[in-house]
Amino acid sequence: MRVIAGSAKGTKLGAVPPGVRPVSDRAREGLFSSLSMHIPDASVLDLFAGTGALGIEALSRGDDRAVFVDRSYEASATIYENLARAHLSERGAVITKNVDAFLAAGPSGAPFDVVLLDPPYELDAPDLARTLQELEPGWLSAPGWTVVLTRGIKSSTLVIPIHWAIARQLRYGDSLVILYREVSWA
Repeated sequence: MRVIAGSAKGTKLGAVPPGVRPVSDRAREGLFSSLSMHIPDASVLDLFAGTGALGIEALSRGDDRAVFVDRSYEASATIYENLARAHLSERGAVITKNVDAFLAAGPSGAPFDVVLLDPPYELDAPDLARTLQELEPGWLSAPGWTVVLTRGIKSSTLVIPIHWAIARQLRYGDSLVILYREVSWA
């Protein structure tokens, strides 16, 4: 894995910790092409961060700061290492905590312009829907936030908050990348 574009372009990221399924370079490239106008100067929350590749890509492309959350100490160590490799450590914060516990503690460092979620594919739809609901109270900047979710192509449909809309769906192999944005009612 490598950083695709921006200030850290070409940086080779560290080894993938056991149990982590990183988003492919091709999928990240498509995702960030879709997000290009939303990334500069954004604040990013990378949940189920794994290697940190998504948030590091956002930092490399000009976002102001990123908070990485993963429950695994191995994943957190990898994220620290990858931030250092990309010379982006000063703009990233790593939190080793269960994502739901992190969100339940309240909007620390919020609001965020972009939230990246790359949960394990086996995470149940009701649990993931609850995680999306927990983003509602104070985590998302207004207006103009984007929530990005990666899922297995055969995953069940999620219940999303009522004012969220699917802005784009991208398919890469067995991965589905969904971009949600707020629906503005007239």
